[in-house]
Amino acid sequence: MGWQFGTRRAVAVLGALACGVAFAAGCGSDDDSASAAEKVPPPKVNRFDADAAYELVREQVKLGPRPAGSEPSRVLAARLRRMLPNGRFQPIGGGLRNVVGRVPGRNPKRVVIVSAHYDTKEIPGFVGAVDGASGTAVVAELARALEPRELGPTVVFLMFDGEEAPAGKPDDQFIRYGIRGSKAVAPRYKDAEAMILLDFVGNKGLRIPRESYSNAGLWQRLRSAARAVGVGKVFPAKDLGGGIQDDHIPFIEQGVPSIDLIDFDFPCWHRTCDDLSKVSQRSLDASGETVYELLRRL
Repeated sequence: MGWQFGTRRAVAVLGALACGVAFAAGCGSDDDSASAAEKVPPPKVNRFDADAAYELVREQVKLGPRPAGSEPSRVLAARLRRMLPNGRFQPIGGGLRNVVGRVPGRNPKRVVIVSAHYDTKEIPGFVGAVDGASGTAVVAELARALEPRELGPTVVFLMFDGEEAPAGKPDDQFIRYGIRGSKAVAPRYKDAEAMILLDFVGNKGLRIPRESYSNAGLWQRLRSAARAVGVGKVFPAKDLGGGIQDDHIPFIEQGVPSIDLIDFDFPCWHRTCDDLSKVSQRSLDASGETVYELLRRL
């Protein structure tokens, strides 16, 4: 039976219920205490710097809450611009700005987008170690690791501002008030071959099934890349059973094949327990090496 969820909250509630039922099996537990079946396997390649990615997560968390337009968010944006190759700001209105980088491939007419959001939900004490910082860190380290000679298409790295809806806006109007950075710029990239979004990619016990809005063909290529680097278990051969509204939606509306890497069984969604203790270097490594391999194969 398939379900289409109208909001991210609906998926989160379902995931939280699943964790409650399966608590004894280690749902949402960390790598050290999880059963062997729950652990994230180490990749069998070493091209992505998971230590550096974890350090970037730590630095973001140290800034504290980073809602769109806040001073900590602007400090982080300036840091990301310096980190990304050919980094620049991309104003999106309302004082917000995406951060953009670019690694040229052998064929500059072909473009693939790799993206994350760097803002956090406007909740007191919420530091978004997984929801915000983990995707940002993996994308930033991919941008630094990839070599132009390895790539067919040019890779554009987009760090979105304003993914989270402002405080006080209802969850069932997320598409209206949220994903501001992606909505503003998706039409500029309507000719892109693919869009790869990294959202919840650093939590312990990482498992990322395909959510139903994600392009099935591109997701199969992602799974193939994961198997090739030895982390196929992280991307199970099943679907989430519902769609998640996220920064890939505006690109799908432009006709761009898009996928969203998001472990929505993560029990600390929009809760202050989403802190550094929930982050695993091995999960960051598995995500980074998988997307690295996918980009090499495109």
